[in-house]
This record gives sequence, structure tokens and C-alpha cells, in this order.
Amino acid sequence: MRVLFAASEVFPLVKTGGLADVAGALPAALIEAGHEVRVLLPGYPQALAKAEGKRQVASLGDPLGVGGETKLISAKLPQSGGAAGVPVWLLDCPALYDRAGGPYVDEHGVDYADNPLRFGLLSWAAAFLCTDNAPVKWRPQVLHCHDWQTGLAPAYLHAWKVEKPPATVFTIHNIAYQGQFPADIVSRLGLPWEMFTMDGLEYWGDMAFLKAGLIYADKLSTVSPRYAREIQSPAFGHGMEGVLTNRAADLVGILNGADYGVWSPATDPHVVARYQPPDFIDGKAANKAALQQALGLEKDQEAPLLVIVSRLTDQKGMDMVLSTLPAVLRQGAQLAVLGAGDRALEQGFQSAAAGSPKRMSVTIGYSEELAHRLLAAGDMLVMPSRFEPCGLTQFYAMRYGTVPVVHATGGLADTVMDCSYDGLVTGTGTGFVFEHANAGAFQWCLERAIAAFGQKDQWRRIQGAGIAQDFGWGRSAARYGALYDELVPA
Repeated sequence: MRVLFAASEVFPLVKTGGLADVAGALPAALIEAGHEVRVLLPGYPQALAKAEGKRQVASLGDPLGVGGETKLISAKLPQSGGAAGVPVWLLDCPALYDRAGGPYVDEHGVDYADNPLRFGLLSWAAAFLCTDNAPVKWRPQVLHCHDWQTGLAPAYLHAWKVEKPPATVFTIHNIAYQGQFPADIVSRLGLPWEMFTMDGLEYWGDMAFLKAGLIYADKLSTVSPRYAREIQSPAFGHGMEGVLTNRAADLVGILNGADYGVWSPATDPHVVARYQPPDFIDGKAANKAALQQALGLEKDQEAPLLVIVSRLTDQKGMDMVLSTLPAVLRQGAQLAVLGAGDRALEQGFQSAAAGSPKRMSVTIGYSEELAHRLLAAGDMLVMPSRFEPCGLTQFYAMRYGTVPVVHATGGLADTVMDCSYDGLVTGTGTGFVFEHANAGAFQWCLERAIAAFGQKDQWRRIQGAGIAQDFGWGRSAARYGALYDELVPA
């Protein structure tokens, strides 16, 4: 099957979250399964700098009238885990993408005002490359779009009345992000006003990129089975539950995977001591000691080291972490945090760390190296998300022998088995799970985990059960391959 992926970020070229990991690793797994896949993304400066074997293959002109030519650059993903060598197309449009900030916000954390044009172009190009007018010969049988930034691509194919369009799949990575903009952007993006209806692009008087994908794609997917059910309810649907309920027959939840070429303690270039499970005890101890020293924490192997690698937002439950911190630290635990997000939460964590510098460390921002070191050194990964479409960090943590503490939602509920009495007796428990998203339930869950940490034999069995889990991309790629086959029968 010839498949064109369209995404706004792809690891290792550019990454702000799990979408990048998926957009890099899933195509690699599909290629390994025999499919022919190319990935389309914006030509951000960092992406153009890192991509290998770059060459211009076409000019797309200036379809949205932004005042600059868009060049189509063919390249490959650099050597990094399983995604190495995946073919990519980059949209080289300096007028829209040559910025000092990140993919979505400027250096001050403010959304770019022209984001609808920046990702409108991405959607336009994804659709245009599927038509007979495309300046390259390769034609996909399936166009697989990811998140709101590519949601207009199926809408363009519909508007253009393409005679033999590809099958379209739209994957929701986080329905809270919807790409909602004023209605006047419709004509600016070259879409007909007759599509601006309640059954089309219109959303509470605005236009929503995400809704376009939900309405016009042939099939919808999201990144875990439970999240597919959750987003059809008002509690998790963020206003799109009606659309999703109407399309329930076309919606499937396919669990994300982990790229063990990148996330493996046996080969990880970022860790102080590599280790090969099941012999992990000495390796984790060496990494823990080195991290405690590097972060200024007290060097104490008996102190449970809790780690957080996350956006610092209420959605991720970080306010619950702050409210339970005094009790957790009193129990002798240490906490190391890596992340960025809401300024008030960043300041809250920094203030707490300043008050307990030997027990707590906070690094604002994101570092791929530090993320790997935290998971190699940590005893527990803390993920109390109020909602979590899939989560990838818990996959990585389990492979490194770091035990997840999570809220029972979305992909976390699908992948972490609670160390209840039954879970411990049967050896199936891989983490600690709490049902209700409040500070009391979270604190009790943490206390259970800290108590279990003190029972070394039991703790080793929990770690071993997590290490034994296989969340590799092969299984997920097979599910997507079957979905493509439904859409494009032989």
C-alpha cells in the first residue's frame, strides 16, 4: 500500500510531544511490514537542518498567496532508532516556517497569528500531492492525516471533487487541540463557503480544522481503545462528541507503540550505565546515583526517586502533584521534574524545589538526554493525567524498569495494570492506578507505591512485569495495515 503521512512534527526532525514520536516510528513500522510510506511536514529550520539527502523535487508555487514560493524537498529521516531512513517531503516555505520559535508558538510562547495559513498550506499540499495535477509521479492510495494541523486535507479533496481520491484516515492524538479560527479564514484558504455549515467546517461560528478532519475523512482513528470510547462522551469530547457519536461506526482506537530502537536501556547513548533486562538492578542503581549527583539531590539509594517527564498543565494533573508534594516528601521520597507549560505551575514547582533542594529538582523546558536519564534512574514515573489519549512515556518507563503511577484514563488505563492484591499474586501488576482524578486518590496511590518500594522482592517482580511488556510498533502497524485494506481492497 502506498501511504502518505501528513503531520506537523516528526521525530527526530522536530518534536514537542508524542505526535512526533508516532509520526516517525509508525511509518518505519509500516515500511517494515511491506508498505510504501512517505511523510509530509513543514520545512521548519530545524527540520531542514537535520534531514538527510535533501533535494528539491518540485515547486508548488504560492497556492495560498502568502508572498513566497513553496518548494517540495525530498529527504530522509536521520539515523535515530527505528525511524532512520524513512522518506520525507518537507514544505520549504520561509514566509511561513522560517521562525525563531517552535512549530506552533514564538519564542515567547505565543501562538503564531498566521497558524491557519501555516497549517492550511500543510493540508493543501497533502491533498494536492494526491491529485493528477501534482508535480511528482508518486500517488498515495491512502492519505493518513494527524491531528488538527492536517484536518483540512480531506476537506480540500472534497471541495476539489477529485475523481479518484485516495482513501483518507484522520487520527486524533488529542481532541482538546482543535485548530479553531475566525470564519473569514475559510475563503482565505481557498475553500468554498457552501462547506461552512454545521455539517461541515463550521463550529460555533468559527472554522475548526479538527472538525474538518472528523467530517470529511473516510475513517477516523485515535490512539487507544479506551480514548476512542471516552471522546464520544461530553466529559472527554471537548464539544466534538456529537460528531464522533454520529461517526462511531468509522472510529477505531488503535494503541500507539514504542520505538525500542530509541528507548532501550541496553543501547541508550544518553544514560550513564547501560543495562540489559532482566539484569537491571545494578544498572538502575548506577544511573540513580549519577542523576542524584547531577541534580544536587541527596545520594540515597533507599529514597524512592519519583520522576516526571511531562507538560506542566492541569490536564496532566500537575496541580495534584503540587498539592500532594509535602506529604510525599515527608515519606522520604525524592522528585525530579522535567517539563514546561503553565507559568503558574512552573513557578509552583520551582518554589517547592527551592524549599527542598536535596529532595527535589525541577528543569523547565525539554531535554531528550535528560528525559532518557530520568527514566533510567527513576524508581517511579508519575503520570496523574486527567485525560490521556494514549501516553508514550509509560511505555518507555516500563522498559527501563521504572514503575508508572497513573490515573485510569485513556491509554494509561489500557496499558498499566494495577498492583492490586490480584495483580501482585498473579504477577500481572505493572504499576499503580487510581480511579478518581482528585488529590486524595492520587496521594493514596503514591503511598501504596512508596510502601511497595520498601518491599524489595515484591518491587523487583513489579519491575520485571513491566519490562516484559512489549508495546513495539509492529502490532499497531498491523492494525493500521488492516484499516488501510478495508479502505483500499485488493
